[in-house]
Amino acid sequence: MTPGNVGRGGGQSPANVTKHLKGIDFPASKQDLIKHAQHEHADKEVISQLQGFEERQYGSMADVMKAYGKEHQGSSRSKSSQQQGQQSRQSK
Repeated sequence: MTPGNVGRGGGQSPANVTKHLKGIDFPASKQDLIKHAQHEHADKEVISQLQGFEERQYGSMADVMKAYGKEHQGSSRSKSSQQQGQQSRQSK
């Protein structure tokens, strides 16, 4: 067995989010998603990802995955631009 989020199903992946939301009733609010994931013993990264979602009703798992994509893109972009900024400062 692997500890924590090491190995399959851990970390920030859509599969990990859907795994911990399995069985949730829709429509569901952001808080419903978080509570359900906590009840399913989701790791901190999944909970953190859900906390970044917009406050609204989600009508289906596909709706949740769209929100995940937006959230994940936003965090990737900010990391990417931070890295670019660091690189340009280092090259000067």
